[in-house]
Amino acid sequence: MNVSKLRDDRTLAHVVPMVLFMLVGGVLLLVTGSMESVFRKHEFLPWWRSSPEHWIYPLQTLVAGGALFFWRKQYDLQWSRGKVLFGAVMGVVGIGLWILPTQAYEWMGLTEAPTGWLKRLGVMPRREGFDPGIFESAAGWWTATVFRFLRAVVVVALVEELLWRGFLMRIVLKPDGDYWKVPFGEASWRSYVIVTALVVVVHQPEDHAGAVVWGTLMYFVAVRTKSLLACVVMHGVGNFLMGWYALAFEKYGLW
Repeated sequence: MNVSKLRDDRTLAHVVPMVLFMLVGGVLLLVTGSMESVFRKHEFLPWWRSSPEHWIYPLQTLVAGGALFFWRKQYDLQWSRGKVLFGAVMGVVGIGLWILPTQAYEWMGLTEAPTGWLKRLGVMPRREGFDPGIFESAAGWWTATVFRFLRAVVVVALVEELLWRGFLMRIVLKPDGDYWKVPFGEASWRSYVIVTALVVVVHQPEDHAGAVVWGTLMYFVAVRTKSLLACVVMHGVGNFLMGWYALAFEKYGLW
């Protein structure tokens, strides 16, 4: 397959960026996680060995971002002020509901991670995670933070919505035919259940309740606006606010 034909493949354009994103992150985190079990995360290790996410995430961003740029002409991201604004508002609502459980942990005055239904709802401290504070220099902190936001707000918002809403919502409705003829945002219980279930599965257990709510709201935005860009904007706004909240309240486990 020549480059021109590859660039014109609409299916690859919607699937490959997410696949690359998951492969780079999954394989490298698996390898470095195995190393961690050997080295036990000794304090004397350099940051790139003790906290590998700080170089794996930027690499994910660059690889998936390169794929998005390569296939940029295949994406139907038509501008509509009203639809984009609606997506942004729903991003605020959706992420507010997502972080509500961990904020409830603080409001309830809990000091230990709960078990049972509170844990299943995500009422957890969420303190352990991506913390740019491991860098003593301002340059290191800002570089890690900027790449983290670029990954979450731009790359993740695009690769996930292109795959979940742009591709899967269509193919589950017409798997044996020309699924690209299915209009974006066509309503169906089958597409809602399948896509939302997959969104839940790729998140950690404490985020499952939030992912169900988020996936439901995102599906509503897709069906209501018929706009892929509105979904991307909702995702980007939500991830930006989550990143801000994680940094402001030291809830690093959220992102």
